[in-house]
Amino acid sequence: MNNHEIDYKLHGDDMQFVEIELDPQETVVAEAGSLMMMEDGIAMETIFGDGSGSSGGGLMGKLMGAGKRMLTGESLFMTTFTNAGSGKKHVYFASPYPGKIIPMDLSEHRGKIICQKDAFLAAAKGVTVGIEFQRKLGTGFFGGEGFIMQKLEGDGLAFVHAGGTIHKKVLQPGEVLRIDTGCLVAMTSDVDYNIEMVKGVKTALFGGEGLFFATLRGPGTVWVQSLPFSRLASRVFAAAPQTPGGGSKGEGSIAGGLFDLLGGK
Repeated sequence: MNNHEIDYKLHGDDMQFVEIELDPQETVVAEAGSLMMMEDGIAMETIFGDGSGSSGGGLMGKLMGAGKRMLTGESLFMTTFTNAGSGKKHVYFASPYPGKIIPMDLSEHRGKIICQKDAFLAAAKGVTVGIEFQRKLGTGFFGGEGFIMQKLEGDGLAFVHAGGTIHKKVLQPGEVLRIDTGCLVAMTSDVDYNIEMVKGVKTALFGGEGLFFATLRGPGTVWVQSLPFSRLASRVFAAAPQTPGGGSKGEGSIAGGLFDLLGGK
């Protein structure tokens, strides 16, 4: 085992948090801002990248690893939590929006999981957090959430979070599944992944869905979320009352919607 061996316990149902138990000198790495609480005796440290040391030695290696994280929209820095005491200590991490936390033992998935760029929550020290480029960059640039994904590599535990209900689907060899790019949470490395454009411009423009979807071909395992945060945020924004200077003239009102559409103030 190259990774620290950590124990954990999940709490809650729709608003979950994970309790991680650390033996002396054990370390967990987490995204900045994911901490919920921790016991006395745990030392925090802000580091470049994931602290795995796999990005090469020296300052340039660390900068390259941090730069890759910027491509996924994440922070340059991550935070380590190390048990500096003599007994067992506990640290807690919470999901940033309603949904589920999925524990993944990377040793059970050939040492690699590919996940949505904002899905990673925390992992045992030694897990590498990198980026997974979509092979066809032409479609990737217009594929929304499906363009750049994170990859988690190692042989330890990692935790990813997703919105709504999580559905795990095992694809048989040659089986094809088409998913909205925002609903794809994670997949094993043996899944063949691509982005395809929706056929028929009318469907794309008037069907209410995006122009692209992810096409996954088995064999492999896929995790799908029912409520991507981007979808939740757009609905909340659309329903929120606007400011008097440029807002809606009556929440839920058809007349108000027509008034806004026609440029009324």
